[in-house]
Amino acid sequence: MAAPPKEPLVITDKAEMREWSRSARRQGRTIALVPTMGFLHEGHLSLVREARRRADAVVVSVYVNPGQFAPSEDLSTYPSDFEGDLGKLRAVPGGVDVVFRPQNLYDYGQREVGGSGVESDNGSVSCLEEKGMGHEAWVRVERLEKGMCGKSRPVFFRGVATVVTKLFNIVEPDVSVFGKKDYQQWRIIRRLVQDLDFSIQVIGSEVMRDHDGLALSSRNVHLSPEEREKYHAGIVHKQVIVKS
Repeated sequence: MAAPPKEPLVITDKAEMREWSRSARRQGRTIALVPTMGFLHEGHLSLVREARRRADAVVVSVYVNPGQFAPSEDLSTYPSDFEGDLGKLRAVPGGVDVVFRPQNLYDYGQREVGGSGVESDNGSVSCLEEKGMGHEAWVRVERLEKGMCGKSRPVFFRGVATVVTKLFNIVEPDVSVFGKKDYQQWRIIRRLVQDLDFSIQVIGSEVMRDHDGLALSSRNVHLSPEEREKYHAGIVHKQVIVKS
């Protein structure tokens, strides 16, 4: 008889998450962290399965990070389905031990959201703010964040590096698994861990693609059929160039 699905513990408090990890470590257990922004798909689940193979306990974070969104970007429309995410994680063989779902990892204090800040449905704001009232400490990987995606999204990688540093400090994992779909991001995280002396093994998992060749992404839900066809045509074109 198959084992019943494992029900993950949902933790929202930073101190509680840190204490859970330290308790697990006192029991001699190793911990793998899979950082996500939720709205999970098969690509995310492949990371969870890899994490399950690498450690005794698996923590999946679900947090839409406002620090990586500029005011003009899609923070408020980022897709979300937390109950659906929990159902998918229950179905992973071996299950997930903890889902860490903090409400806000950036403490803005009591103030109105204004200026260039953009508020999302959960009250978080983007990282570009006026009057110096927002989050002030940021982590940057200066050379690797330049070029490629960094050209068009100048605040993106400092937001990613900062929130991953926060998650590493809170969860204190032995292993963390990232998808190579975001290759520049993966390289940045590896360098961050090396330069800041985190004792964490960073694993890169291969890209998962949909039936039409498009890399799986939570944002794909916003693509129209015409946009998907456009991206698919671009993929085929690149493959022809590579083979020729």
